[in-house]
Amino acid sequence: MALDGRVAIVTGGAKGIGYAIARRFLHDGAKVVIADSDEKAGNQAVEELADFGDVVAVGCNVAERLDVHNLLAAALDRFGDVDILVNNAGVVSKASFLELEEADFTRVLDVNLKGAFLCGQAVARHLVDKVKRGGPAGSIVNMSSVNAVFALPDQVAYSVSKGGLSQLTKVMALSLAAHGIRVNAIGPGSIMTDLLKGVVDDEAAMRKVLSRTPLGRIGEPREIAAIASFLASDEASYITGQTIFADGGRLPLNYTVEVGSQDEG
Repeated sequence: MALDGRVAIVTGGAKGIGYAIARRFLHDGAKVVIADSDEKAGNQAVEELADFGDVVAVGCNVAERLDVHNLLAAALDRFGDVDILVNNAGVVSKASFLELEEADFTRVLDVNLKGAFLCGQAVARHLVDKVKRGGPAGSIVNMSSVNAVFALPDQVAYSVSKGGLSQLTKVMALSLAAHGIRVNAIGPGSIMTDLLKGVVDDEAAMRKVLSRTPLGRIGEPREIAAIASFLASDEASYITGQTIFADGGRLPLNYTVEVGSQDEG
């Protein structure tokens, strides 16, 4: 299997895209550490995924350096190594630029950008030490977004954080290339997570989403998980510093497309 015997940390792995990545990694032979600030959800995810492979949950606020230190220590204590990191943890705060509170801006940047830096740095230091001892290099995957390229006026902090994450991915890739450690990102478009499920029952909102999605449908978390598994595997051994946008064709589009009602087709 593509990830056989490797150990992966997936932040924000208790739900949504992170959960799908954890499941896919297990299916592909990896041992998985689910890191999530919601410890109850993390434990529930472990119960659901235990039949697929060796998986453990660790409570972690990725914006806190001590939590990140303890996360890595827990992974090493349980599995003896870490080969893969997926920086998936993220939060949103919906507000216009004029109305956004400073505390909400800081919270989003702390989790989405600072958290990726802290986790990435901690795991990268471990990977570099392993390479110096003659061990294999690992891989880091950051969860970006189409919002790294275009902005939404009511998602100020989120858009800024993903733009910063795009640059962080490039900087990390260049800094770690000499050690053979690859760093890439995934930029999802509209994916069917809990955040988007409310749109499905709102015909007007659904039409708006589909009007900017040439493939004419919402993406599934498993489709993002497949990309994460590929980027973490040796199949992507010559890819680093890149962002793969899985958005149904949204970014190349400079117009809207006609869509039928949800009952059609």
